[in-house]
Amino acid sequence: MKIQTASLLLAITVLPYATAQACDMPVAPPTPDGGSATLEDMIAAQGEVKAFQAANAEYLECVDDLMAAEKASQAEGDKSAEERFALAAADYNAAVSREEQVAADFNTAIRAYKAANPD
Repeated sequence: MKIQTASLLLAITVLPYATAQACDMPVAPPTPDGGSATLEDMIAAQGEVKAFQAANAEYLECVDDLMAAEKASQAEGDKSAEERFALAAADYNAAVSREEQVAADFNTAIRAYKAANPD
């Protein structure tokens, strides 16, 4: 009986961290210098931004699932789930902000490219 209780406690303690690690946060691509980049550089960067956005969408879905699981744990009386939920929500919000910043930086690079290459 004591072994089952210890195993259950271990699973409850480790599972949230293992689940959180299952969400792979994508790395933001570098922003090209639009003033000196070639058209090929800009097209390649656009592909990297789109790939980042797709990977970030998967990450957000994973974190959203994690948040739903923590919300359910809260409803079942798990007091530590509230903190895990808050951490997951902060990760979610940071990922949204990071994606917005990547898009804004790339749009700035596009404007710089167009200014440097008016034709």
